[in-house]
Amino acid sequence: WNLVCDDDWKTPLTTSLFFVGVLLGSFISGQLSDRFGRKSILFATMAVQTGFSFVQIFSTSWEMFTVLFLIVGMGQISNYVVAFILGTEILGKSVRIIFSTLGVCIFFAIGYMLLPLFAYFIRDWRMLLLALTVPGVFCIPLWWLIPESPRWLISQGRFKEAEAIIRKAAKTNGIVAPAMLFDSREMQDLKLQQQQKAYILDLFRTQNIAVITVMSLFLWMLTSVGYFGLSLNTPNLHGNPYVNCFLSAVIEVPAYVIAWLLLRTVPRRYSIAGTLFLGGGVVLFIQLVPTGMSFNS
Repeated sequence: WNLVCDDDWKTPLTTSLFFVGVLLGSFISGQLSDRFGRKSILFATMAVQTGFSFVQIFSTSWEMFTVLFLIVGMGQISNYVVAFILGTEILGKSVRIIFSTLGVCIFFAIGYMLLPLFAYFIRDWRMLLLALTVPGVFCIPLWWLIPESPRWLISQGRFKEAEAIIRKAAKTNGIVAPAMLFDSREMQDLKLQQQQKAYILDLFRTQNIAVITVMSLFLWMLTSVGYFGLSLNTPNLHGNPYVNCFLSAVIEVPAYVIAWLLLRTVPRRYSIAGTLFLGGGVVLFIQLVPTGMSFNS
Protein backbone atom coordinates (compact mmCIF):
# COMPACT_ATOMS: atom_id res chain seq x y z
CA TRP A 1 0.00 0.00 0.00
CA ASN A 2 1.21 3.49 -0.85
CA LEU A 3 0.03 5.93 1.77
CA VAL A 4 0.09 9.52 0.49
CA CYS A 5 -0.42 12.42 2.83
CA ASP A 6 -3.16 14.83 1.74
CA ASP A 7 -0.74 17.76 2.11
CA ASP A 8 2.16 16.29 0.14
CA TRP A 9 1.33 18.53 -2.81
CA LYS A 10 1.95 21.71 -0.82
CA THR A 11 5.75 21.46 -0.66
CA PRO A 12 6.38 21.22 -4.44
CA LEU A 13 3.75 23.90 -5.07
CA THR A 14 5.44 26.26 -2.62
CA THR A 15 8.79 25.66 -4.32
CA SER A 16 7.24 26.23 -7.75
CA LEU A 17 5.68 29.51 -6.64
CA PHE A 18 9.04 30.62 -5.26
CA PHE A 19 10.48 30.22 -8.76
CA VAL A 20 7.49 32.08 -10.16
CA GLY A 21 8.69 34.92 -7.96
CA VAL A 22 12.19 34.44 -9.37
CA LEU A 23 10.75 34.76 -12.89
CA LEU A 24 8.81 37.91 -12.03
CA GLY A 25 11.81 39.41 -10.25
CA SER A 26 13.97 38.81 -13.32
CA PHE A 27 11.64 40.97 -15.41
CA ILE A 28 11.10 43.66 -12.80
CA SER A 29 14.67 44.11 -11.56
CA GLY A 30 16.11 45.19 -14.89
CA GLN A 31 13.34 47.72 -15.53
CA LEU A 32 13.58 49.22 -12.06
CA SER A 33 17.39 49.41 -12.07
CA ASP A 34 17.34 51.20 -15.43
CA ARG A 35 14.91 53.76 -14.07
CA PHE A 36 15.98 54.32 -10.47
CA GLY A 37 19.64 53.25 -10.50
CA ARG A 38 21.57 50.05 -9.85
CA LYS A 39 22.58 50.87 -6.28
CA SER A 40 19.13 51.95 -5.08
CA ILE A 41 17.36 48.88 -6.48
CA LEU A 42 20.09 46.56 -5.18
CA PHE A 43 19.52 47.63 -1.59
CA ALA A 44 15.75 47.92 -2.05
CA THR A 45 15.51 44.32 -3.22
CA MET A 46 17.84 43.18 -0.43
CA ALA A 47 15.49 44.88 2.02
CA VAL A 48 12.51 43.13 0.41
CA GLN A 49 14.15 39.72 0.63
CA THR A 50 15.33 40.18 4.22
CA GLY A 51 12.14 41.85 5.41
CA PHE A 52 9.71 39.34 3.96
CA SER A 53 11.90 36.42 5.06
CA PHE A 54 11.60 37.80 8.59
CA VAL A 55 7.81 38.20 8.23
CA GLN A 56 7.62 34.54 7.17
CA ILE A 57 8.60 33.60 10.72
CA PHE A 58 5.18 34.78 11.87
CA SER A 59 3.22 32.89 9.21
CA THR A 60 0.04 31.40 10.61
CA SER A 61 -0.94 29.37 7.55
CA TRP A 62 0.53 27.63 4.53
CA GLU A 63 -1.12 30.19 2.23
CA MET A 64 0.51 33.11 4.03
CA PHE A 65 3.92 31.43 4.02
CA THR A 66 3.67 30.63 0.30
CA VAL A 67 2.69 34.16 -0.74
CA LEU A 68 5.56 35.59 1.29
CA PHE A 69 7.90 32.99 -0.21
CA LEU A 70 6.92 34.15 -3.70
CA ILE A 71 7.84 37.73 -2.77
CA VAL A 72 11.13 36.53 -1.27
CA GLY A 73 11.89 34.83 -4.59
CA MET A 74 11.29 38.12 -6.40
CA GLY A 75 13.65 39.94 -4.04
CA GLN A 76 16.33 37.26 -4.11
CA ILE A 77 16.75 37.07 -7.86
CA SER A 78 16.40 40.84 -8.21
CA ASN A 79 19.26 41.69 -5.87
CA TYR A 80 21.37 38.93 -7.47
CA VAL A 81 20.76 40.26 -10.99
CA VAL A 82 21.26 43.91 -10.04
CA ALA A 83 24.42 43.12 -8.03
CA PHE A 84 25.78 41.24 -11.04
CA ILE A 85 24.97 44.14 -13.39
CA LEU A 86 26.44 46.70 -11.00
CA GLY A 87 29.62 44.70 -10.50
CA THR A 88 30.23 44.10 -14.18
CA GLU A 89 29.59 47.78 -15.01
CA ILE A 90 31.95 49.13 -12.36
CA LEU A 91 34.73 46.65 -13.06
CA GLY A 92 36.89 46.66 -16.16
CA LYS A 93 36.55 44.00 -18.82
CA SER A 94 39.77 42.30 -17.72
CA VAL A 95 38.34 41.35 -14.32
CA ARG A 96 34.66 40.85 -15.16
CA ILE A 97 35.12 37.12 -15.72
CA ILE A 98 36.90 36.80 -12.38
CA PHE A 99 34.12 38.74 -10.65
CA SER A 100 31.29 36.76 -12.24
CA THR A 101 32.79 33.29 -11.75
CA LEU A 102 35.25 33.34 -8.87
CA GLY A 103 33.55 36.22 -7.06
CA VAL A 104 29.77 36.03 -7.21
CA CYS A 105 29.41 32.31 -7.93
CA ILE A 106 31.90 31.03 -5.38
CA PHE A 107 30.40 33.16 -2.63
CA PHE A 108 27.02 31.78 -3.71
CA ALA A 109 28.43 28.28 -3.30
CA ILE A 110 29.80 29.16 0.14
CA GLY A 111 26.36 30.35 1.20
CA TYR A 112 24.92 27.13 -0.19
CA MET A 113 27.42 25.15 1.93
CA LEU A 114 26.46 27.06 5.06
CA LEU A 115 22.76 26.34 4.56
CA PRO A 116 22.86 22.63 5.57
CA LEU A 117 25.19 23.55 8.44
CA PHE A 118 22.65 26.02 9.81
CA ALA A 119 19.81 23.55 9.17
CA TYR A 120 21.64 20.75 10.99
CA PHE A 121 22.04 22.71 14.21
CA ILE A 122 18.84 24.75 13.94
CA ARG A 123 15.98 22.32 13.39
CA ASP A 124 13.14 24.78 14.05
CA TRP A 125 12.26 26.38 10.72
CA ARG A 126 11.32 29.70 12.30
CA MET A 127 14.69 30.03 14.01
CA LEU A 128 16.41 28.95 10.79
CA LEU A 129 14.67 31.73 8.85
CA LEU A 130 15.66 34.20 11.54
CA ALA A 131 19.31 33.11 11.24
CA LEU A 132 19.20 33.44 7.44
CA THR A 133 17.95 37.04 7.63
CA VAL A 134 20.96 38.16 9.70
CA PRO A 135 23.39 38.51 6.72
CA GLY A 136 20.98 40.90 5.03
CA VAL A 137 21.09 43.22 8.05
CA PHE A 138 24.89 43.25 8.06
CA CYS A 139 24.89 44.37 4.41
CA ILE A 140 23.46 47.79 5.36
CA PRO A 141 26.91 49.45 5.84
CA LEU A 142 27.73 48.53 2.23
CA TRP A 143 25.49 51.41 1.15
CA TRP A 144 28.33 53.83 1.98
CA LEU A 145 30.96 51.67 0.26
CA ILE A 146 29.34 50.67 -3.05
CA PRO A 147 29.22 53.48 -5.65
CA GLU A 148 26.47 53.97 -8.19
CA SER A 149 27.14 52.67 -11.68
CA PRO A 150 28.95 55.36 -13.69
CA ARG A 151 27.45 53.90 -16.87
CA TRP A 152 23.94 54.39 -15.50
CA LEU A 153 24.74 57.93 -14.34
CA ILE A 154 26.04 58.76 -17.82
CA SER A 155 22.89 57.29 -19.40
CA GLN A 156 20.87 59.64 -17.19
CA GLY A 157 22.96 62.67 -18.15
CA ARG A 158 24.49 62.97 -14.67
CA PHE A 159 28.03 63.41 -15.97
CA LYS A 160 29.52 65.24 -12.97
CA GLU A 161 28.55 62.44 -10.57
CA ALA A 162 29.89 59.80 -12.95
CA GLU A 163 33.14 61.75 -13.37
CA ALA A 164 33.60 62.02 -9.59
CA ILE A 165 33.22 58.24 -9.18
CA ILE A 166 35.59 57.48 -12.07
CA ARG A 167 38.24 59.86 -10.76
CA LYS A 168 37.97 58.39 -7.27
CA ALA A 169 38.35 54.88 -8.70
CA ALA A 170 41.36 55.98 -10.74
CA LYS A 171 42.98 57.53 -7.67
CA THR A 172 42.35 54.36 -5.64
CA ASN A 173 43.98 52.24 -8.35
CA GLY A 174 46.93 54.59 -8.76
CA ILE A 175 45.94 55.66 -12.28
CA VAL A 176 46.16 59.22 -13.54
CA ALA A 177 42.82 60.14 -15.07
CA PRO A 178 42.82 62.42 -18.14
CA ALA A 179 41.97 66.09 -17.65
CA MET A 180 38.79 65.77 -19.70
CA LEU A 181 36.84 62.53 -19.34
CA PHE A 182 33.81 63.39 -21.44
CA ASP A 183 33.93 65.08 -24.82
CA SER A 184 31.10 67.56 -25.36
CA ARG A 185 30.36 66.27 -28.87
CA GLU A 186 30.19 62.69 -27.63
CA MET A 187 27.80 63.78 -24.89
CA GLN A 188 25.50 65.35 -27.45
CA ASP A 189 25.46 62.12 -29.46
CA LEU A 190 24.74 60.19 -26.27
CA LYS A 191 21.77 62.41 -25.46
CA LEU A 192 20.34 61.71 -28.91
CA GLN A 193 20.78 57.97 -28.35
CA GLN A 194 18.98 58.22 -25.00
CA GLN A 195 15.88 59.44 -26.79
CA GLN A 196 15.70 56.17 -28.74
CA LYS A 197 13.71 53.70 -26.65
CA ALA A 198 14.28 49.96 -26.81
CA TYR A 199 11.53 47.36 -26.42
CA ILE A 200 11.58 43.65 -25.71
CA LEU A 201 10.39 42.96 -29.27
CA ASP A 202 13.70 44.38 -30.50
CA LEU A 203 15.24 41.07 -29.43
CA PHE A 204 13.37 39.48 -32.35
CA ARG A 205 13.66 42.31 -34.87
CA THR A 206 16.23 40.62 -37.13
CA GLN A 207 16.84 36.96 -37.86
CA ASN A 208 20.31 36.96 -36.32
CA ILE A 209 19.31 38.54 -33.00
CA ALA A 210 16.15 36.41 -32.88
CA VAL A 211 18.20 33.20 -33.18
CA ILE A 212 20.56 34.37 -30.43
CA THR A 213 17.62 35.31 -28.19
CA VAL A 214 15.83 31.99 -28.65
CA MET A 215 19.02 30.01 -28.10
CA SER A 216 19.86 31.98 -24.95
CA LEU A 217 16.37 31.43 -23.51
CA PHE A 218 16.50 27.75 -24.36
CA LEU A 219 19.94 27.25 -22.83
CA TRP A 220 19.01 29.13 -19.65
CA MET A 221 15.87 27.00 -19.30
CA LEU A 222 17.79 23.75 -19.73
CA THR A 223 20.54 24.85 -17.35
CA SER A 224 18.04 25.91 -14.68
CA VAL A 225 16.05 22.67 -14.95
CA GLY A 226 19.21 20.61 -14.58
CA TYR A 227 20.77 22.66 -11.80
CA PHE A 228 17.73 23.14 -9.58
CA GLY A 229 16.38 19.67 -10.37
CA LEU A 230 19.57 18.10 -9.03
CA SER A 231 19.96 20.56 -6.14
CA LEU A 232 16.40 20.21 -4.87
CA ASN A 233 16.58 16.43 -5.18
CA THR A 234 19.47 16.03 -2.71
CA PRO A 235 17.14 15.11 0.22
CA ASN A 236 15.93 12.09 -1.79
CA LEU A 237 19.43 10.69 -2.35
CA HIS A 238 20.84 7.86 -0.30
CA GLY A 239 22.56 8.95 2.90
CA ASN A 240 22.34 11.96 5.19
CA PRO A 241 20.40 14.80 3.49
CA TYR A 242 22.53 17.46 5.22
CA VAL A 243 25.75 15.87 3.96
CA ASN A 244 24.26 15.48 0.48
CA CYS A 245 23.32 19.16 0.36
CA PHE A 246 26.78 20.16 1.61
CA LEU A 247 28.55 18.00 -1.00
CA SER A 248 26.28 19.41 -3.70
CA ALA A 249 27.54 22.88 -2.76
CA VAL A 250 31.20 21.88 -2.38
CA ILE A 251 31.39 20.45 -5.88
CA GLU A 252 30.36 23.84 -7.29
CA VAL A 253 33.63 25.49 -6.21
CA PRO A 254 35.93 23.51 -8.56
CA ALA A 255 33.21 23.78 -11.22
CA TYR A 256 33.40 27.59 -11.09
CA VAL A 257 37.19 27.50 -11.21
CA ILE A 258 37.05 25.26 -14.29
CA ALA A 259 34.47 27.61 -15.86
CA TRP A 260 36.81 30.55 -15.25
CA LEU A 261 39.69 28.72 -16.93
CA LEU A 262 37.49 27.74 -19.89
CA LEU A 263 36.26 31.31 -20.37
CA ARG A 264 39.86 32.51 -20.47
CA THR A 265 41.12 29.95 -22.98
CA VAL A 266 38.24 28.42 -24.98
CA PRO A 267 35.63 30.12 -27.20
CA ARG A 268 32.25 30.60 -25.53
CA ARG A 269 30.24 28.27 -27.77
CA TYR A 270 32.70 25.43 -27.30
CA SER A 271 32.68 25.97 -23.53
CA ILE A 272 28.91 25.87 -23.15
CA ALA A 273 28.44 23.03 -25.65
CA GLY A 274 31.11 20.95 -23.93
CA THR A 275 29.80 21.50 -20.40
CA LEU A 276 26.20 20.79 -21.43
CA PHE A 277 27.28 17.61 -23.20
CA LEU A 278 29.30 16.48 -20.17
CA GLY A 279 26.51 17.29 -17.71
CA GLY A 280 23.83 15.61 -19.80
CA GLY A 281 26.02 12.55 -20.39
CA VAL A 282 26.68 12.09 -16.67
CA VAL A 283 22.97 12.38 -15.88
CA LEU A 284 22.26 9.65 -18.44
CA PHE A 285 24.46 7.32 -16.38
CA ILE A 286 21.60 7.22 -13.85
CA GLN A 287 20.02 4.65 -16.15
CA LEU A 288 22.81 2.26 -15.16
CA VAL A 289 21.65 2.27 -11.52
CA PRO A 290 19.70 -0.95 -10.77
CA THR A 291 15.98 -0.31 -10.66
CA GLY A 292 15.59 -2.14 -7.36
CA MET A 293 18.05 0.12 -5.53
CA SER A 294 16.42 2.53 -3.09
CA PHE A 295 17.54 6.15 -3.02
CA ASN A 296 16.28 6.82 0.48
CA SER A 297 18.47 6.03 3.48
